[in-house]
Amino acid sequence: MAQRIVVDPITRIEGHLRIEVMVDENNVVKEAYSGSTLWRGIEQIVKGRDPRDAGFMTQRICGVCTFSHYRAGIEAVENALGIQIPLNAELTRTLMNAALFLHDHPVHFYQLHALDFVDIVSALSADPKKASDEAFKYCSTPYACGADQLKAVQDKVAAFVKKGALGPFANAYWGHSTYHFTPEQNLIALSHYLECLRVQRIAAQMMAVFGGKQPHPQSLTVGGVTCVMDLKSPARLGEYMVKFEEVADFINRAYYPDLVMAGKAYANEASVLNDVGVPNLFTSRTFMVGKNDYLFDSGIIMNGDIKNVLEVDESKITEEATHSWYKNDKALHPYDGETEPNFTGLKDEKTLNAKGQMADSKVFDHAGKYSWIKAPRYDSEPMQVGPLANIVVNYAKGNQYVVPVVEKFLSDTGLPLGAVLSTLGRTATRMIEAKVIADNCLKAFNNLVENLKVDDSTCAPYVIDKNKEYKGRYIGHVPRGTLSHWCRIKNGVIENWQAVVPSTWNASPKDAAGKMGSYEACLIGLKIADLKQPLEIIRKIHSYDPCIACAVHVMDMKGNEISHYKVNPNLI
Repeated sequence: MAQRIVVDPITRIEGHLRIEVMVDENNVVKEAYSGSTLWRGIEQIVKGRDPRDAGFMTQRICGVCTFSHYRAGIEAVENALGIQIPLNAELTRTLMNAALFLHDHPVHFYQLHALDFVDIVSALSADPKKASDEAFKYCSTPYACGADQLKAVQDKVAAFVKKGALGPFANAYWGHSTYHFTPEQNLIALSHYLECLRVQRIAAQMMAVFGGKQPHPQSLTVGGVTCVMDLKSPARLGEYMVKFEEVADFINRAYYPDLVMAGKAYANEASVLNDVGVPNLFTSRTFMVGKNDYLFDSGIIMNGDIKNVLEVDESKITEEATHSWYKNDKALHPYDGETEPNFTGLKDEKTLNAKGQMADSKVFDHAGKYSWIKAPRYDSEPMQVGPLANIVVNYAKGNQYVVPVVEKFLSDTGLPLGAVLSTLGRTATRMIEAKVIADNCLKAFNNLVENLKVDDSTCAPYVIDKNKEYKGRYIGHVPRGTLSHWCRIKNGVIENWQAVVPSTWNASPKDAAGKMGSYEACLIGLKIADLKQPLEIIRKIHSYDPCIACAVHVMDMKGNEISHYKVNPNLI
């Protein structure tokens, strides 16, 4: 008899994502449903506004990848108006983007995903000296892994346990049968978890050097950048470079070795292998480090055929809402997209709770609409976006920056290339992407410094003719995959705006043809060891780095206050 399992919420931050699966008598997933329970409204907010203001509003889509939506909002308008920004502005945006990626990827692994692989309680029984020796197997100069440092980390966490409060490590499935790190390996990862809390602050400061602040930087403008005085200051340039090198050091001496360690430890764990999800991969060009020189290129791979990389045809992108809570179900190109809500509710049904008991619940209507996320499609096919898609496409294209890092990782772990197309691969390719950036993005910095010697332009002139109609888009690779913003401008203001974000592609519900998005597809066939502790589901979905705040938003169309919060900063 089929049984419904509900995991809600599944994300540690950034929005409400709910996963429902139907399992058979052997605990194998036969059906999967991915849905969000908050409504998107940002596209309506920018309608009727001056297009130059759009970026400042769209960056509020998310509190983590603010720069991504800020840049998308600015560059969609630049594309519509036909603006070519100066090289100095392009390279400055690259350096700000590097700050975002080098903040986002380590935080995803350590703070949001590592606990799906790392058993914190197990680390308390580790031998710090053996753990220190273990760290040297993965790096010649391991980060924060001296025996004394590891002992201090162990004592700090043990103090939490003695108080009966694990703090950020509470409410996990410690001791689960699919954990594979030894106590010593868990202690290494725990040390880096705590170090990452410090390093992420430095990455945020990198963004603030040129962005003014983080989150929600302020220095992008239609036509270029406004941080003129920072670019002319050797002290500010030097500050960015020093912080970049410190964060890059953490990437190379902690993040990379930890993924090698994970690759070896989980090489035979069935629940993280052979689950590519949707095998159609889509990525977009980003990270200009010099004229006509980009770290990552765009491309499409269909059905996992890495020998045949296709060029992207933007006219083939659509969104539909057959199983989404919107009125118009038709497959529409984003330029013509509609976002009129049509909430049809949840159903009443009994489901298994955490105590193993059947309890009354509200569940998705699997036959009807069950998500606020739309279903983007490319030529009528679901696509997977993200670091896995980006790295595989660029490896297949022979990218000079990507190929050496991928081959070194496969050599260090002993994993075959096919292992990349999996949950383990999604987690590893996010690190590989960060390493490519850490190893090469100072090329953009050096080119910026050299260009500033002969050209100090940072913004291009332009006009908005209120008697003309414009349309334009931004499409590029951001930390969670391909992001696109599409706008129409009429009478000098925004007539329509649609954002098709990475988590919309991956978390897509089924379309009219019944084709699943990648979240749903990767869960089919999964065997769950313990239905009361579905760690395998959480591990798979977290590997995509879900950002449901990007994919959906809540707003009151009448302008009423939804809720009010007061925080005393003296208590933080």
